[in-house]
Amino acid sequence: MRSQTDDLISRLGVAMSFVKDEEIYGQGEPADRVYRIVSGAVRTSRFMADGRRPVGDFYHSGDIFGLEPADAYAMTAEALSDSVILVARREAIVTAGGRIALDELMWQATVRELENTREHLELLVRKNASERVASFLLCMARRTRAAEVDLAMGRQDMADYLGLTIETVSRMITQIQGAGAVRFEGCRRFRVCDRRALETLAATA
Repeated sequence: MRSQTDDLISRLGVAMSFVKDEEIYGQGEPADRVYRIVSGAVRTSRFMADGRRPVGDFYHSGDIFGLEPADAYAMTAEALSDSVILVARREAIVTAGGRIALDELMWQATVRELENTREHLELLVRKNASERVASFLLCMARRTRAAEVDLAMGRQDMADYLGLTIETVSRMITQIQGAGAVRFEGCRRFRVCDRRALETLAATA
């Protein structure tokens, strides 16, 4: 069931199309808009002075993103694939629904982002390379709830999110396939063959 604020985004948002790898907003730009994905997927990342690009999170159809507590975006958002996104100005939401509508949206986003950050940090700190990759595949499988999972992100994106090299990600995927947990049918599509085995490899109870 949609919330009142979600309905406001549907009513006030303008549908915009973005092609694969196109920037939606840039790190440091004014955080004056709210985004909800209609179709496609989005990656947020932060560009570091030393050239590294850690990935913050991935967003999929129905997800709301771009809600920052500060006045500027802390990360850059880019389309992982050709995407259609509803874009609504924050001031339009306040005008239509009052400040409380935006505050509710901000609160929901903050709770969600804190939980995602906690899980991401636990992934990076407490798990080894194999467990990180298995956990990521398990998360994607749970999100889609389908027998076959299509990944919007490539292996470099996975590596940047998991704090690994692309070579390590590829090696771990080979090991996980060898254990019979998953079977990749191309670079971006896999089937979960043994969910319990995948959960064990991810060190998930």
